[in-house]
Amino acid sequence: MSSEEAGRLRLNPFSAGRGSRCAGRQRGHFRFNTISALLILVFLGLGLGLQGLIAGFPDAETASYAAAAAIAGAALLFVLPYWPTVIAAVAGIWAVIPVLLGADLQYAAAILTAGFLIAPAVEVINQWDKIVVLRLGKFHRVRGPGLLFLLPLLDSVAGYVDTRIRVTDFSAEKSLTRDTVPVHVDALAFWMVWDAEKAVLEVEDFGQAVSLSAQTALRESIGSNDLATLLSERARLGREIRSIVDAKTNPWGITIISVEFKEILIPKELEDALSRQAQAERERSSRVILGEAEAEIADVFRRAAETYRDDPVALQLRAMNMVYESIRKKGGLVLLPASVLESMNLGTVLGTAAYQKERRRGSGKENPGDAATREEEKQDDD
Repeated sequence: MSSEEAGRLRLNPFSAGRGSRCAGRQRGHFRFNTISALLILVFLGLGLGLQGLIAGFPDAETASYAAAAAIAGAALLFVLPYWPTVIAAVAGIWAVIPVLLGADLQYAAAILTAGFLIAPAVEVINQWDKIVVLRLGKFHRVRGPGLLFLLPLLDSVAGYVDTRIRVTDFSAEKSLTRDTVPVHVDALAFWMVWDAEKAVLEVEDFGQAVSLSAQTALRESIGSNDLATLLSERARLGREIRSIVDAKTNPWGITIISVEFKEILIPKELEDALSRQAQAERERSSRVILGEAEAEIADVFRRAAETYRDDPVALQLRAMNMVYESIRKKGGLVLLPASVLESMNLGTVLGTAAYQKERRRGSGKENPGDAATREEEKQDDD
């Protein structure tokens, strides 16, 4: 299968798979079903029984040939569900069977003829289906689920319409956006038929019409928006496409429930360029954030410097605290220049602390806070 043929099948999913019934069109004048086949067999049995009561039962070979002919006629109606096929089958019953079998089976042939006329006229409609019936070529009525009897040779079914919600997959290949970027867009359309009469009589193939209308609206939407809008505002564009398509299909008895974007593909080169652009944007944002943090830290340091400038004692205490914390947490030695020690005035501070400690010992009284401090220093030494 060529790519062009594959594209056509993808564009019109109703043309492959489930057949024309999914599009609402009926191939033939009726639908020969299982009940119709059973009615043929029932009429065959009645005909042979009536033939036996009136003119005597035919022999087993003749009866088997008659049954085979009836089954062949039923199979033919499965393949060709047309009223002319029924007429041909009835003519075969009267012209061929007596000649081939050499038996007088007029009573059985009469009953079997009635069966071939009545059986195709019995329609069984599913719960989700509606059928459009024509009588002598004109619209007659729309019937819902259940059992339906058609007038033989006069009535015909124009189409079976599935009233359930359907989904159509459509796409726009190599469509240009407003900023001349080629894109490939896959989308889904959810829709349903609310008027079977209009859907069958107003448009030839409403399934294909919905698909083509949705594809046209998608191409128009792509051409009127740039790539950034197409990527970031999918929901809004889906609503716009839905309203456009629904305006076209509503006179056909069809409503579009929603349109959703499934996938948007861009060229590989453009994808790499967008990736690099996004990476550059993230790096720029990180640098801006880092610069703002540095500015905030510098402002804090500036305010601290103003405080220390007006209070030298606070600056010394801060320096001493930094030295103490570095020794206490990490341990080891800390080498400091003599100028730093002099600026901290550690000698005076340490001497004063030692003098106060000796004085307390000499007096025999010790401050509980000093005891706790001594215990903490002992634990640090251990």
